[in-house]
Amino acid sequence: MSLNFALILFVLLVVTGIVWAFDRVSLRPQRTARMARAAAEFDAGRAQSVRAASGEAEVARQRQEAVDRAGKMPWWVEYSVSFFPVILFVFVLRSFVVEPFRIPSGSMMPTLQIGDLILVNKFSYGLRLPIVDKKVVPLGDPQRGDVVVFRYPVDPQVDYIKRVVGVPGDEVAYLNKRLTINGQEIPMKKVGEYFDPDRVSYAALYDENLKGVNHQILIDERRSPEIDPFGGYPNRDACEYSREGVRCKVPAGNYFVMGDNRDNSADSRYWGFVPDSNIVGKAFFVWMNFGDLKRIGRFH
Repeated sequence: MSLNFALILFVLLVVTGIVWAFDRVSLRPQRTARMARAAAEFDAGRAQSVRAASGEAEVARQRQEAVDRAGKMPWWVEYSVSFFPVILFVFVLRSFVVEPFRIPSGSMMPTLQIGDLILVNKFSYGLRLPIVDKKVVPLGDPQRGDVVVFRYPVDPQVDYIKRVVGVPGDEVAYLNKRLTINGQEIPMKKVGEYFDPDRVSYAALYDENLKGVNHQILIDERRSPEIDPFGGYPNRDACEYSREGVRCKVPAGNYFVMGDNRDNSADSRYWGFVPDSNIVGKAFFVWMNFGDLKRIGRFH
C-alpha cells in the first residue's frame, strides 16, 4: 500500500505501454509482412518437393513452422505485450476503485483484527491522480465514524488506518477517557470485557455511538488518561494537553482520528491531525482473514 509500490506499478505500466504501442504501430506490421514473405517463399520453393515426398499434411506443417519462425516476437516484446493489459487493469483498479490493505496491529480492535485483509474504497472522497495524489474530482468528505486509510503524517511512506472522530472546525476533547465533540459527550455503554492479545490482558468493552455510527471500543481502565505527545507537529498550537488528556480544535483541511483500541493506539492524540491530501480512502470490507474466515464481511 506504500507510495513506492504505486510508483513501481506506474513505471511498469509506462514501459510496457510504450512497448505495446510500438508493437502495434511498427513491429506488428513488420511481422505480418515477414510472415507473408515466408509463406510465399515456402510455396515457391520447398512446398512441391515436400508434397511429393510426404504429402499435403507435411506441407501444411512445415509451412506453418516457417510462418511462425518469421513472426516470432523478441522476448521483451512478448512479455510487454502480454503483461500490459494486466498491469493496466491492476493500476486502474488500485488507483481509482479499490485497494487492498492488511491490518498490521491491534489499534483498531475490536472492529478490525490483526491479519484482516480489507478493501479500501478509493472514490468515496473523490478521484485523485495517481502518484501525485491530487484530487481532481471531489465526491465527498470523510465523516465522523468513517474508518479511513491514510498516509501517516510523520512518515508518508507508511499507511495507517483509524476512525475519523473530528472533522474540520470540530472541537474534540478526550478527557479522562471520555470523548466529547463540540461540547457533547459521545454516549458509550460498557458491555463486557475483551482479551487484547497485543497487550496480553483484558480491556473493558464499550458500545459507542459516534454521531450515529455504532461501533465498539476498548478502554484499559487501569491506565492513566494522561497523553504524552510525540514532540511538535503541524498545528500543534490547536491542541491543549493536561493530566486528564487532550483538547483540540481541528484545523481546516484536516481530520482528527483515533483507534478503537483507545489505550493501544498511536493516533491524532499523539502526533496531530491528518491532512485531507493524505487520505487514501474509506475502508469498508474484510475480504479475508486466514486465521478466522468468519471475519469476512462489512464492518462499521
